[in-house]
Amino acid sequence: MSKVAVVFWSGTGNTEAMAESVAEGARDAGAEVDIISASDFDAVKLQDYTGVALGCPAMGDEELEDSEFEPMYDEIEPLLDDVKVVFFGSYDWNDGEWMDIWRERAEEAGVNLLDSVIAKDYPDDEAKEACKKLGATIA
Repeated sequence: MSKVAVVFWSGTGNTEAMAESVAEGARDAGAEVDIISASDFDAVKLQDYTGVALGCPAMGDEELEDSEFEPMYDEIEPLLDDVKVVFFGSYDWNDGEWMDIWRERAEEAGVNLLDSVIAKDYPDDEAKEACKKLGATIA
């Protein structure tokens, strides 16, 4: 059985709602799932999981949240070559470019990135369904 960590940071609740849908999809696909705040996750905890779903909204000038999420991601990124990884997050302006930037960074670092999902503002039914599929992918 796979064990998945759904790790996220959310300032408004949008990315948290996405995390719940990702977790639901992974559970429905048979995985054991833990939903964890980015501030409570690190490289040691990563060792307990076969997959990790990472969620962060677009911040500032199309960037990852820099006080909790990005420091955690910086720590675990070098270890994500042998772990199944998916990304998710919400945005409110522009066109979601932060996810393209994050995906490129991950690719250059050798992260085993399977897929990603973005949602404009609070995830609508279509975005929630995409998140469930993302969870099934990581499971």
